[in-house]
Amino acid sequence: MHKTWIEAALNGPWSRARQPGIPDTVEAIVAEGITCAAAGACILHVHAYDGGGPQTFDWQVYAQIIEGIRTKVDVPVYPSIPSAGIGVGSLPEDATTRFAHLEALAERGLLEFAVVDPGSVNFTELSAGPDSVPARTYLNPESHVRHGLAFAARFGFHPAYAIYEPGFTRAGAALARAMGAKTPIYRFMFSDTFAYGFPPKPYALAAHQALLQDEAPAAPWMIAGLGVDLGPLISETVRRGGHIRVGLEDAPFGTPKSNRALVEEAVTLIRALGSEPASAAEMRALLAVPARV
Repeated sequence: MHKTWIEAALNGPWSRARQPGIPDTVEAIVAEGITCAAAGACILHVHAYDGGGPQTFDWQVYAQIIEGIRTKVDVPVYPSIPSAGIGVGSLPEDATTRFAHLEALAERGLLEFAVVDPGSVNFTELSAGPDSVPARTYLNPESHVRHGLAFAARFGFHPAYAIYEPGFTRAGAALARAMGAKTPIYRFMFSDTFAYGFPPKPYALAAHQALLQDEAPAAPWMIAGLGVDLGPLISETVRRGGHIRVGLEDAPFGTPKSNRALVEEAVTLIRALGSEPASAAEMRALLAVPARV
């Protein structure tokens, strides 16, 4: 039986102004991570907050979150990386500075995945008008991508790719081979809010998967997104052997649902389709990732 991974992305960079229900303190993030793992999530993705203000990339805050969750449940918890203008100011020009918090966490045995997104994209909103503030650009220069992949290879991580545009799959596969990294996990990013890539429709999923089959046929993949309802894609994803990311980072902005409720909905849908949610141990076994020490 195909076991479906559920990843819970607990908060994102939005702040409560855009997604009122996000956990934005260390204590709240830890508590929601534990409850989502208990509900069926086998991977957790977090942005760090320390008291409800802007997100932080202080490795010590991330360490508190990761250790707080993993003392209760043995699931991988992986951080974000700085992006231009979304909560933390300008993008660090030096890749070493940008990935410094990941280095510190990896050296302490706290990471199993590393975010390395293989391209840049404008977050143009579908509702944009003539007087709208110009969209932010999520910048990932190739020098940063190569640095992140070299870091992942050095520590033996599988890179975590967010595939905003189809070309990200082609570039990501080529660069992973070039840098000697382990097979990345490809997250196909859909949106009902932003104008990048594809809307959450079956033809779009089929196109993403066909391209991945050409470029990296053995790679695991999942559906994810920003400001999106992925419900229309879940049955097709499970049928095709993919995995699912849910949570308040990805959900439609202003949703009244909690992270736990989103995980529980995914579990119900997966079981209705004849699959089962994977445990962290089953996910690690598929990737041949050793359990944490």
